[in-house]
Amino acid sequence: MATRRVGDSRRLAEGDLLKRLWRYLQRYQLYLWGREVIGAVCGVWPKFKGGVVSLHAAGSSRGRVLISYDNQGLLCKLRGLPIPTSHPQFLKTMLMAQTFVDLGYDVDVIHCENQKFIPWKPYDIIVDTRVNLQRLQPYLPSTCIKILHCDTAQIVYQNYAEMGRILAFQQRNGRTVPPNRLESPHLGVEYADYLTTCGNDFTLKTYGYADKPMFRLPMVVQQMWPWPEQKNFDVARHRFLWFGSRGMVHKGLDLVLEAFMKLPDCQLTIVGPVQDEPEFVDVYRKALFHTPNIRCVGWLDKSSEEFRMVLEQSIAHIFPSCSEAGAAVVLETMAAGVIPVVSYESSIDVEDFGFLLEDSSIETIIRQVREITGRSAAELRRRAKRAWEAAHNNHTPEKFERSYRETMEMLLAKHGKR
Repeated sequence: MATRRVGDSRRLAEGDLLKRLWRYLQRYQLYLWGREVIGAVCGVWPKFKGGVVSLHAAGSSRGRVLISYDNQGLLCKLRGLPIPTSHPQFLKTMLMAQTFVDLGYDVDVIHCENQKFIPWKPYDIIVDTRVNLQRLQPYLPSTCIKILHCDTAQIVYQNYAEMGRILAFQQRNGRTVPPNRLESPHLGVEYADYLTTCGNDFTLKTYGYADKPMFRLPMVVQQMWPWPEQKNFDVARHRFLWFGSRGMVHKGLDLVLEAFMKLPDCQLTIVGPVQDEPEFVDVYRKALFHTPNIRCVGWLDKSSEEFRMVLEQSIAHIFPSCSEAGAAVVLETMAAGVIPVVSYESSIDVEDFGFLLEDSSIETIIRQVREITGRSAAELRRRAKRAWEAAHNNHTPEKFERSYRETMEMLLAKHGKR
């Protein structure tokens, strides 16, 4: 009988070790998939951002779609909870998913920040908003249609714009605030076949370098207010609003505060999570909390009576953001009859009813506010009514769903999948 040498034993041991390691990796991958599926039902895996929510077409399926956006609205619906209204991305994700279900596809929905998900089935279409299109590219069939929904301006531009605002803030105040909306650049645009966005020409231009087909969609306003028939425009002409989410410097609150400190005859109400940015508060504490014509109320429920009263008392929403893909907060105030006063980079079409700032300087904001206070009540009412009509006629969930379906049907027909 042949004698087994030491080297043979070592190779056998290494082979056994590799086999055990391979079996472990297989079991671990199944474990990850299991957590994803469980997360779809329970929504209890924070690091997975809600796991996977699966929707199935009635009858035989035409294929599979993966949507990487924000599945929290779908998880709320599964649990019988109200759909969040804090941001339109919850409802937009639901409308996108329902569109593909109506077109005959089975749909899996994950959160765009889910960095653990690995496909275990072939997808015919993927829709992403951030880094998953780049990350999942090796797992997708070559025939998969890849769509990036651009809900920010191009990230390199956005980072550049925010850092420019922070530098200007530093030079004016001798203090530095941390960036709040910076994101790591990704190659989603480069991997995509098509782009969609709710922004206007400003947003489209930031993606122009890629020379990819890009389709514009309506924005979504969930809370539609009745026209404020009893609004007193003579009184409201001196009352203004700044309303926005995180990123006070990004969205120009510092500039608006400095402007209104020089406009003592005009009132400013601030609605937003200002206290979440303590470095900003430290610099502007006096302006925010100890200036007679400025009132900071913090973040409000957009369906609340308090928020409705703020909207009814305000003539205009001043929003000099440095980078957006359609500022949803502006559409939400327009839906209550508040006139938009925005920067070009806010990516909002103000047509003949709003005011587009020449630039976002403090002097320009002061000049624009004074111009508005000098307009007649009849002129201001006309502009407010036109803004209200634009939001109600063009930016409903039904308008978004119809436009999205038409766009997807066109792309599917182009690829012979209609």
